[in-house]
Amino acid sequence: MSKSILVTGGCGFIGSHFIRHMLEHDKTCRVSNLDNLSYAGDLKRLRDVNKDKRYEFIRGDIRKSGDIARAFFRKIDAVVHFAAESHVDNSIRDPLIFEEVNVRGTLNLLAAARQKGIKKFIHISTDEVYGEIHGGKFREDSPLAPNSPYSASKAAADSFVRAFMRTYKFPALIVRPCNNYGPWQYPEKFIPVAICSLMKNRPIPVYGRGLNCREWLYVTDTAAAIAMLLTKGKAGEVYNVGSGVETRNLDLARKILKISANPGKLIEFVADRPGHDFRYALDSAKIRNLGWNPEITFPEGLKATISWYLRQKDWLFKRHKTP
Repeated sequence: MSKSILVTGGCGFIGSHFIRHMLEHDKTCRVSNLDNLSYAGDLKRLRDVNKDKRYEFIRGDIRKSGDIARAFFRKIDAVVHFAAESHVDNSIRDPLIFEEVNVRGTLNLLAAARQKGIKKFIHISTDEVYGEIHGGKFREDSPLAPNSPYSASKAAADSFVRAFMRTYKFPALIVRPCNNYGPWQYPEKFIPVAICSLMKNRPIPVYGRGLNCREWLYVTDTAAAIAMLLTKGKAGEVYNVGSGVETRNLDLARKILKISANPGKLIEFVADRPGHDFRYALDSAKIRNLGWNPEITFPEGLKATISWYLRQKDWLFKRHKTP
């Protein structure tokens, strides 16, 4: 049976990879992409699917009910909600827009989707809603303890999704991925910032002492996980999506230097981020039991990512704000 999917934030990093995955792997689906083309959104990410008759782009903002109504003009079976402000540093500088987009925008979308009677709503959250963990791993039932304005806004959005599931029996589920990386990531996140710095013959900036630890997952593996949850994910549930690969920021910078054949001295320790979480780690047994496993190893994914950015110098430098 054919299905029609509304993707919000589909011109973003993970959203664009998800759209491409769906169009390549499910020939019966139609995809509508609602995106306001904020600073991190880019139509170029989907230029290879623009001519596909099963795909349509709708420029609109989830903060505006009229834009959401236009997106629901055709029959929609499922919503996959990526649209969000996502950079922690920006949330520290201006937390209000994170509440506007991530909380009220999500609530607007939930209300419209409920009114339209959609069959499944997938809310893309983040592992950061759990806060930090020094030992062990977060499970889906771990308490939420966000420590940045960004993660607080995502935790609030998660709470509204949960409230809709409980109060209205709304067919939603929540996905909490670990740190993603890969081609087309906006150069404000650690890996593309590091690559861009080296390409400009500048040191890689590393917060504090570089001991903060993150779990890394190649973006196409995340797209595949979300696609699987469209069919196998159970409404009312939460799913962690992690690789199990943990790396300290300093060690990751050194890996990038080694792959790029740059001397190890090109690292600059900078003032730490306020409230910086020390470590994230996810227990992803729940989704793995459904049959999902990452296909791209961290060494091969990192090499492919660096290679891609080297081929996309014009896009990278145009997007990177550092002069």
